[in-house]
Amino acid sequence: MKLRVRFVGWAPVRRFFNIVLGAMAMVAVALISAFLAMRLAIHGREVKVPQLSHMTIAEASRKASSMGLRLQLENRFYSPDVPAGQVLAQYPVAGATVRRQWPVRVTESLGSQKVAIPDLKGEGERAASINLRRLGLELGTVGHLPTPGPAGIVVAQTPAPGAEGVDRPRVSVLLSDVPEETSSGYVMPSLVGLTISGAYVRAGAAGLRIVSAEDVTPTAAAQPAPPPPGTPVAALTPGIVVAQSPLAGHRVARGDTVQLSLTH
Repeated sequence: MKLRVRFVGWAPVRRFFNIVLGAMAMVAVALISAFLAMRLAIHGREVKVPQLSHMTIAEASRKASSMGLRLQLENRFYSPDVPAGQVLAQYPVAGATVRRQWPVRVTESLGSQKVAIPDLKGEGERAASINLRRLGLELGTVGHLPTPGPAGIVVAQTPAPGAEGVDRPRVSVLLSDVPEETSSGYVMPSLVGLTISGAYVRAGAAGLRIVSAEDVTPTAAAQPAPPPPGTPVAALTPGIVVAQSPLAGHRVARGDTVQLSLTH
């Protein structure tokens, strides 16, 4: 019996490898296409920031909009070199790469300072604000300082009245405020040098009660101190306060008693 062997040949094997290689090539092409599409999608949304300096605000806004960017006016400064109404500075700087719709913040030039800084001391906050707006200025930072007298009055300002060479049209003010009560009470006012009637008025305004020297029996430790050397002669006339307890500057509470030493 003869065994016959049939030789298949290389044609089917080659066909199989061609199919595999073709599939791999298609996968590679698909991956490269996806990569290129993603890169174009990412970088297609990026733009370079244009140079906006020395353009008017309207021109800069149109230029930024044409590049797909947003213009934001952030500050206004005086400048002797850049005419009023033009872009003085920008951020991001020209040439920076950013995404579309990115805000470009700009500073507008106000030209050289031509407005004199007014004196606002003694004015209320509203009056000061109106006065500044009338001159084309702005009210800047408003601070508060506890001081005697009415509240809401300008006691200090910056820049100072009449200042020159300021960088921006903004004036910050410090307003008077009502002194706050502390946990330990009030500050004892000075009554030395006042008449007895004047001492009663000042102590009463602070919520304190005066006990005259004749109504107390001071001990050796509580003897009022003698008047300091050089006390004016007027302070030695009868009925003038020359010493007090508690001393001026000490903390006292409303309703506390005060002992006075008067000239005889």
